[in-house]
Amino acid sequence: MARRPLIGVSTYLESGTRWGVWELEAALLPAGYPRLVQRAGGLAAMLPPDAPEHAAATVARLDGLVIAGGPDVEPVRYGAEPDPRTGPPARARDAWELALIEAALTARVPLLGICRGMQLLNVALGGTLVQHVDGHAEVVGVFGRHPVKPVPGTLYAGVVPEETAVPTFHHQAVDRLGTDLVPSAYAADGTVEAIELPATAGWVLGVQWHPEMGEDLRVMRALVTAAS
Repeated sequence: MARRPLIGVSTYLESGTRWGVWELEAALLPAGYPRLVQRAGGLAAMLPPDAPEHAAATVARLDGLVIAGGPDVEPVRYGAEPDPRTGPPARARDAWELALIEAALTARVPLLGICRGMQLLNVALGGTLVQHVDGHAEVVGVFGRHPVKPVPGTLYAGVVPEETAVPTFHHQAVDRLGTDLVPSAYAADGTVEAIELPATAGWVLGVQWHPEMGEDLRVMRALVTAAS
Protein backbone atom coordinates (compact mmCIF):
# COMPACT_ATOMS: atom_id res chain seq x y z
CA MET A 1 0.00 0.00 0.00
CA ALA A 2 1.31 3.47 -0.87
CA ARG A 3 2.35 5.67 2.02
CA ARG A 4 -0.32 8.22 2.89
CA PRO A 5 1.16 11.70 3.49
CA LEU A 6 0.72 13.24 6.94
CA ILE A 7 -1.29 16.48 6.73
CA GLY A 8 -1.36 18.71 9.80
CA VAL A 9 -4.48 20.83 10.36
CA SER A 10 -4.52 23.75 12.78
CA THR A 11 -7.31 23.83 15.37
CA TYR A 12 -9.52 26.09 17.40
CA LEU A 13 -8.84 26.64 21.11
CA GLU A 14 -12.13 27.26 22.89
CA SER A 15 -13.05 27.74 26.54
CA GLY A 16 -16.24 26.37 28.02
CA THR A 17 -16.67 23.60 25.43
CA ARG A 18 -19.32 21.05 26.44
CA TRP A 19 -19.56 17.33 25.71
CA GLY A 20 -21.10 14.60 27.84
CA VAL A 21 -20.82 15.67 31.48
CA TRP A 22 -17.82 17.93 30.80
CA GLU A 23 -17.36 21.63 30.26
CA LEU A 24 -13.67 22.34 29.68
CA GLU A 25 -11.26 24.26 27.49
CA ALA A 26 -10.79 22.25 24.32
CA ALA A 27 -8.68 22.16 21.18
CA LEU A 28 -11.21 21.24 18.53
CA LEU A 29 -11.76 21.03 14.81
CA PRO A 30 -14.96 20.53 12.79
CA ALA A 31 -14.92 16.93 11.57
CA GLY A 32 -15.16 18.05 7.93
CA TYR A 33 -11.47 18.96 7.92
CA PRO A 34 -9.96 15.58 8.86
CA ARG A 35 -12.58 13.78 6.81
CA LEU A 36 -11.64 15.82 3.74
CA VAL A 37 -7.95 15.03 4.27
CA GLN A 38 -8.76 11.34 4.65
CA ARG A 39 -11.06 11.23 1.60
CA ALA A 40 -8.33 12.91 -0.43
CA GLY A 41 -5.82 10.19 0.53
CA GLY A 42 -3.96 11.74 3.47
CA LEU A 43 -3.53 11.11 7.16
CA ALA A 44 -4.89 13.95 9.29
CA ALA A 45 -3.12 15.28 12.39
CA MET A 46 -4.58 18.03 14.56
CA LEU A 47 -2.20 20.85 15.50
CA PRO A 48 -3.53 22.75 18.54
CA PRO A 49 -1.96 26.11 19.41
CA ASP A 50 1.55 25.78 20.82
CA ALA A 51 4.48 28.09 21.47
CA PRO A 52 5.52 29.66 18.15
CA GLU A 53 9.12 28.53 18.64
CA HIS A 54 7.95 24.94 18.19
CA ALA A 55 6.44 25.56 14.76
CA ALA A 56 9.51 24.66 12.68
CA ALA A 57 9.97 21.33 14.49
CA THR A 58 6.26 20.59 14.05
CA VAL A 59 6.27 21.35 10.33
CA ALA A 60 9.42 19.26 9.88
CA ARG A 61 7.37 16.16 10.79
CA LEU A 62 4.60 16.93 8.29
CA ASP A 63 4.20 16.30 4.58
CA GLY A 64 1.59 19.04 4.19
CA LEU A 65 -0.11 21.75 6.24
CA VAL A 66 -3.66 23.13 6.36
CA ILE A 67 -4.46 26.35 8.21
CA ALA A 68 -8.14 26.00 9.06
CA GLY A 69 -10.93 28.54 9.22
CA GLY A 70 -11.95 30.31 12.38
CA PRO A 71 -12.11 33.73 14.05
CA ASP A 72 -11.00 37.03 12.57
CA VAL A 73 -7.27 37.78 12.44
CA GLU A 74 -6.44 40.50 14.99
CA PRO A 75 -6.11 43.76 12.98
CA VAL A 76 -2.91 44.76 14.79
CA ARG A 77 -1.25 41.95 12.83
CA TYR A 78 -1.67 44.01 9.65
CA GLY A 79 -1.35 47.47 11.16
CA ALA A 80 -5.04 48.38 11.37
CA GLU A 81 -7.45 49.56 14.05
CA PRO A 82 -10.29 47.08 14.70
CA ASP A 83 -13.57 47.74 12.95
CA PRO A 84 -16.58 47.47 15.33
CA ARG A 85 -17.73 44.44 13.29
CA THR A 86 -14.43 42.57 13.72
CA GLY A 87 -14.67 39.70 16.17
CA PRO A 88 -12.65 39.26 19.37
CA PRO A 89 -9.00 38.28 18.91
CA ALA A 90 -7.66 34.72 19.07
CA ARG A 91 -4.10 35.68 19.90
CA ALA A 92 -2.79 32.18 20.63
CA ARG A 93 -4.05 30.97 17.26
CA ASP A 94 -2.71 34.01 15.42
CA ALA A 95 0.79 33.61 16.86
CA TRP A 96 0.92 29.83 16.36
CA GLU A 97 -0.51 29.77 12.86
CA LEU A 98 1.64 32.64 11.63
CA ALA A 99 4.65 30.69 12.88
CA LEU A 100 3.39 27.53 11.15
CA ILE A 101 2.97 29.42 7.87
CA GLU A 102 6.47 30.90 8.12
CA ALA A 103 7.92 27.46 8.86
CA ALA A 104 6.05 25.82 5.96
CA LEU A 105 7.16 28.51 3.51
CA THR A 106 10.77 28.21 4.67
CA ALA A 107 10.76 24.41 4.45
CA ARG A 108 8.69 24.40 1.23
CA VAL A 109 6.07 22.14 2.81
CA PRO A 110 2.85 22.22 0.74
CA LEU A 111 0.44 24.67 2.36
CA LEU A 112 -3.31 25.21 2.03
CA GLY A 113 -5.08 28.07 3.82
CA ILE A 114 -8.85 27.79 4.22
CA CYS A 115 -10.94 30.93 4.84
CA ARG A 116 -9.18 32.46 7.89
CA GLY A 117 -6.15 30.44 6.78
CA MET A 118 -6.08 32.24 3.43
CA GLN A 119 -6.40 35.61 5.17
CA LEU A 120 -3.60 34.73 7.59
CA LEU A 121 -1.36 33.65 4.69
CA ASN A 122 -1.90 37.08 3.17
CA VAL A 123 -1.10 38.81 6.47
CA ALA A 124 1.99 36.63 6.99
CA LEU A 125 3.37 37.95 3.71
CA GLY A 126 2.67 41.59 4.54
CA GLY A 127 -0.83 41.97 3.11
CA THR A 128 -3.91 43.54 4.65
CA LEU A 129 -7.58 42.63 5.05
CA VAL A 130 -10.95 44.24 4.47
CA GLN A 131 -12.56 43.93 7.88
CA HIS A 132 -16.14 43.58 6.63
CA VAL A 133 -17.81 42.63 3.37
CA ASP A 134 -21.50 41.98 2.85
CA GLY A 135 -23.07 39.07 1.04
CA HIS A 136 -20.65 36.26 1.91
CA ALA A 137 -22.12 35.25 5.28
CA GLU A 138 -25.81 35.95 4.94
CA VAL A 139 -27.21 33.77 7.77
CA VAL A 140 -25.31 33.39 11.04
CA GLY A 141 -24.13 29.80 11.45
CA VAL A 142 -25.25 28.71 7.99
CA PHE A 143 -22.92 28.14 5.03
CA GLY A 144 -24.05 29.74 1.80
CA ARG A 145 -22.92 29.08 -1.76
CA HIS A 146 -21.73 31.33 -4.54
CA PRO A 147 -19.70 30.88 -7.73
CA VAL A 148 -15.97 31.50 -7.96
CA LYS A 149 -14.14 31.94 -11.24
CA PRO A 150 -10.52 30.77 -11.60
CA VAL A 151 -7.81 32.94 -13.12
CA PRO A 152 -6.38 31.12 -16.15
CA GLY A 153 -2.79 29.97 -15.86
CA THR A 154 -2.78 29.77 -12.05
CA LEU A 155 -2.22 26.77 -9.80
CA TYR A 156 -5.86 26.89 -8.75
CA ALA A 157 -7.08 26.96 -12.35
CA GLY A 158 -4.94 23.90 -13.04
CA VAL A 159 -6.77 22.08 -10.22
CA VAL A 160 -10.30 23.43 -10.87
CA PRO A 161 -10.41 24.91 -14.39
CA GLU A 162 -14.11 25.79 -14.48
CA GLU A 163 -16.30 28.21 -12.54
CA THR A 164 -17.79 26.40 -9.53
CA ALA A 165 -20.23 27.12 -6.72
CA VAL A 166 -18.48 26.79 -3.35
CA PRO A 167 -19.56 26.61 0.31
CA THR A 168 -18.84 29.97 1.92
CA PHE A 169 -19.10 31.79 5.23
CA HIS A 170 -16.91 34.84 5.80
CA HIS A 171 -17.26 38.56 6.43
CA GLN A 172 -13.64 39.58 5.84
CA ALA A 173 -11.49 39.36 2.73
CA VAL A 174 -8.09 40.10 1.22
CA ASP A 175 -7.38 43.77 0.60
CA ARG A 176 -3.74 44.51 -0.34
CA LEU A 177 -1.98 41.33 -1.44
CA GLY A 178 1.09 40.16 0.44
CA THR A 179 4.52 39.92 -1.16
CA ASP A 180 4.57 37.72 -4.29
CA LEU A 181 0.97 36.53 -3.82
CA VAL A 182 -1.29 36.53 -6.86
CA PRO A 183 -5.09 36.20 -7.01
CA SER A 184 -6.21 32.94 -8.57
CA ALA A 185 -10.02 33.12 -8.24
CA TYR A 186 -12.68 35.80 -7.85
CA ALA A 187 -16.32 36.00 -6.78
CA ALA A 188 -18.80 37.77 -9.02
CA ASP A 189 -18.56 40.93 -6.87
CA GLY A 190 -14.78 41.08 -7.36
CA THR A 191 -13.83 39.64 -3.97
CA VAL A 192 -10.55 37.72 -4.15
CA GLU A 193 -11.50 34.11 -3.45
CA ALA A 194 -8.13 32.36 -3.88
CA ILE A 195 -4.50 33.41 -3.64
CA GLU A 196 -1.26 31.60 -4.33
CA LEU A 197 2.50 31.94 -4.63
CA PRO A 198 4.37 31.28 -7.88
CA ALA A 199 5.38 27.66 -8.47
CA THR A 200 9.00 28.56 -7.71
CA ALA A 201 7.97 29.02 -4.06
CA GLY A 202 6.49 25.51 -3.83
CA TRP A 203 2.83 24.48 -3.51
CA VAL A 204 1.08 27.34 -1.66
CA LEU A 205 -2.64 28.08 -2.06
CA GLY A 206 -5.30 29.88 -0.06
CA VAL A 207 -9.04 29.60 -0.69
CA GLN A 208 -11.64 31.86 0.90
CA TRP A 209 -14.34 29.20 0.94
CA HIS A 210 -14.76 25.95 2.90
CA PRO A 211 -13.99 22.85 0.82
CA GLU A 212 -14.51 20.70 3.93
CA MET A 213 -18.23 21.56 3.71
CA GLY A 214 -18.62 20.31 0.14
CA GLU A 215 -18.09 17.23 -1.98
CA ASP A 216 -15.37 18.52 -4.32
CA LEU A 217 -12.08 16.85 -3.33
CA ARG A 218 -9.90 18.46 -5.97
CA VAL A 219 -8.25 21.19 -3.91
CA MET A 220 -7.41 18.89 -1.00
CA ARG A 221 -6.41 16.08 -3.33
CA ALA A 222 -3.98 18.47 -5.04
CA LEU A 223 -2.43 19.31 -1.64
CA VAL A 224 -2.15 15.62 -0.75
CA THR A 225 -0.56 14.87 -4.12
CA ALA A 226 1.95 17.68 -3.64
CA ALA A 227 2.67 16.36 -0.13
CA SER A 228 3.34 12.89 -1.54
